[in-house]
Amino acid sequence: MTSPVFVGEPWDFLGASDVVDFEHPAIQALSSRFPDGDLAYAQAAFDFVRDEITHSVDAGDVRVPWRASDVLAQGTGFCYAKDHLYVALLRLAGIPSGFGYQRLSDDRGGFVLHGIVAAELDGRWIRLDPRGDRPGLRTWFSAEEDILAYRPDEAAGEKTYPEVYAQPHPTVLRALQEAEDCPSLATGGLPSDLD
Repeated sequence: MTSPVFVGEPWDFLGASDVVDFEHPAIQALSSRFPDGDLAYAQAAFDFVRDEITHSVDAGDVRVPWRASDVLAQGTGFCYAKDHLYVALLRLAGIPSGFGYQRLSDDRGGFVLHGIVAAELDGRWIRLDPRGDRPGLRTWFSAEEDILAYRPDEAAGEKTYPEVYAQPHPTVLRALQEAEDCPSLATGGLPSDLD
């Protein structure tokens, strides 16, 4: 990972918020199912979010949850929302973590933001992508290297931003909160850059 640029104070990457509501009983109950030890826990939480929480677009689900506990309750969410749940689970275990983004080409000649997670594991920050697999797209947990669903094509204007945010970027959070449903968000409501 290129050197991260942290947006927030060090303690912010461990804190709860309205979005990262890890005090919620359902999130606490889920976390108790994961093994002890930072790496084993982080991998089990990653596998759960990747495999058990569907990506709204892939699943054809119209719901657009944004709060971590709502993502867990509804069992679905956009990449950003899945990240909110994963970060909540990591922070509950005392693992510093935050939110990252990639600017990727869309199929209409523009760009769209994709959400990823950054976590401090074994003394270094690693980017992780619990987006969820689909045909032609696979992600997995690694504490050694960044494993992301998408590799940006810099020549095409794509990039992975170096910033790691303690809270979701306001542009992303606003898009999720204002979306009427998944199809409207997926077909033009997704942010294209970090404005």
